[in-house]
Amino acid sequence: MRRELLKNVTRIVLKLGTGVLTDSRKQPDLEQLEQLVRQIAEQRKAGKELVLVTSGAVGAGMGALGYEKRPVEIAELQACAAVGQSRLMATYEKLFGAFGLAVAQVLLTHEDLEHHERHLNARNALVTLLGRNVVPIINENDVVSITELKFGDNDKLSALVASLLPADLLVILTTAEGVIENFGKANARTLSTIERIDARVERMAGGTDSATAVGGMASKIEAAKIVVRSGIPLVIASGKKKGVLARVISGNEEGTLFVPRPAKLQGRKRWIAFFHYPHGALFVDVGAKKALREGGKSLLPPGVARCEGDFDAGEVVRICDLDGTEFARGIAGFGSDEIKARKLQRVEVVHRNNLVIL
Repeated sequence: MRRELLKNVTRIVLKLGTGVLTDSRKQPDLEQLEQLVRQIAEQRKAGKELVLVTSGAVGAGMGALGYEKRPVEIAELQACAAVGQSRLMATYEKLFGAFGLAVAQVLLTHEDLEHHERHLNARNALVTLLGRNVVPIINENDVVSITELKFGDNDKLSALVASLLPADLLVILTTAEGVIENFGKANARTLSTIERIDARVERMAGGTDSATAVGGMASKIEAAKIVVRSGIPLVIASGKKKGVLARVISGNEEGTLFVPRPAKLQGRKRWIAFFHYPHGALFVDVGAKKALREGGKSLLPPGVARCEGDFDAGEVVRICDLDGTEFARGIAGFGSDEIKARKLQRVEVVHRNNLVIL
């Protein structure tokens, strides 16, 4: 299955976690960085397009500013990011330069990808850089990002970048071998393939105890949900292994492969589904859920059991069943006040062209 899924992979998003980039002193691990950059350069030479989503800026800044643990205060985090990001990029520029490759720093906020025009501009810039044989190096713009509107972690950011392009493959290199079943027990094993992300898989995912990182395996599972729905495979593997990237791309049994959905979502549908913080929720009855999921219909007023939150027409909302399970997202055709007033007739609350089944 792996070799078949990955045989035509050309455009790859690679995410490197803090744990594989920094040493015990929370400083960039130059030897480790060099071997990772060497792997990327080899793939670039082989004709692959690579976009790098990197962690490590806050970690590098922590070491420079004398923090032992990741700060909690926003201003302190921003200070670490500001100091660490420049150090990290200087290191990457030197290492990639040794292989004759130029790099470009791309700092993104959630608003950059939520706003449709900026979303398209970001994509066009990345595609242009790749066409110029430049390696885009992406991180969240932690210095200016607002807490409530952050990506949350670079696992999610890497999934969104993969969906934005779209990429043929997302690779997340971390300190773990992959998704581990029975972690910490004698019968622990790395899962080779995950075809469906269910409650069992989610229970395997824990957080992180790292002093410099956020997320852990739980955030990687959330990232997987985004890319597999977009039709993009994901491999989570150990970034400590030399040559791991080539083995992953070649379809060897390395790490954990998340199998994508058969059909790729179109660009606008991906934008609706994954690049917004929904402003409210519409709860629909059984008949409406079936019509949306199985019939490809628009959401009509009679199918809306209740409306929660305050939103305007044109904003993205969650669409949930009566149990509260979100199964779709869409752009509301009317504001929450109009929907709650229950006077709408013969209109589409959410048009099928503006609706995505998750």
